[in-house]
Amino acid sequence: MTEIAVPPGFDSRIRHDELMSRHTSWHIGGPADLWFVPRNVADLSEFLAQLPLEIPVTWVGLGSNALVRDGGIRGVVICPHGSLNSLERLDETLIRAEAGVPCARIGRQVIKWGLGPAEFFAGIPGTLGGALAMNAGAWGQETWPRVVEVETIDRSGVVRRRMPSEYHIAYRSVTHPAGGEWFVAATLSFEPDPQASTESIRRLLERRLASQPIGEWSCGSVFTNPPGDHAARLIETAGLKGYRVGDAAVSTKHANFIINQGHARAADVEAVIRHVQETVARVHGVRLHPEVRVLGETV
Repeated sequence: MTEIAVPPGFDSRIRHDELMSRHTSWHIGGPADLWFVPRNVADLSEFLAQLPLEIPVTWVGLGSNALVRDGGIRGVVICPHGSLNSLERLDETLIRAEAGVPCARIGRQVIKWGLGPAEFFAGIPGTLGGALAMNAGAWGQETWPRVVEVETIDRSGVVRRRMPSEYHIAYRSVTHPAGGEWFVAATLSFEPDPQASTESIRRLLERRLASQPIGEWSCGSVFTNPPGDHAARLIETAGLKGYRVGDAAVSTKHANFIINQGHARAADVEAVIRHVQETVARVHGVRLHPEVRVLGETV
């Protein structure tokens, strides 16, 4: 693996050659050169300010929307989960959450505060940082309509506040003209909802359990839905349920899920993704686009 000089003072908190299979919901992925969990935003800022600019930086939260290739990730992987985990109510309608807070926790807590609509957050399997980066959603609702302000950090450790109007927001897509920044927190707005109840989350999660392979090793939905249709329908009607390469297989319960049935490699999953894309394009004339992030290098 690449030898990287660790910033002074951080030596004891850095893991070298950390297997990413330990940190992804697919349980797949080769080693990261360095693995770093910051204590807080100030700590992260100090780390980035001292890290040589030529060293690549990758962020991974719960690893629920990431396919890490078998050759692993060069440079530093930063994980905000378990550290950037502040969640607070600011006033009657506003909350602030840091990037490492799981979206499911946001959904439950916002409802406990008597605010809504927040149930959809419970259906997003990642952290807020990932949800902000891709405008994640569930059950017909998305993250960014709730965003009032975001806090970002750049490669030099500079923290900024930005407004939603500075970003181009689309379905499962968020871009900023400047680029080169990561989300570390956001202020979100909800409405008072006297009917808010965690019972509604329970019912929605029961519906998801009935239709999706919850509990199996997957990344959730692999492909975005094309306009006016559903990726799962296109994959299923193309006869691809159960298609497999090695231990990577299209779920027989929900066709937009690819399951690691035990010992799948990233190369197996990528081969399934390509076959699904090619088959759906041939059968339906539609090109499916992955929403999962593919990270790292092949062997």
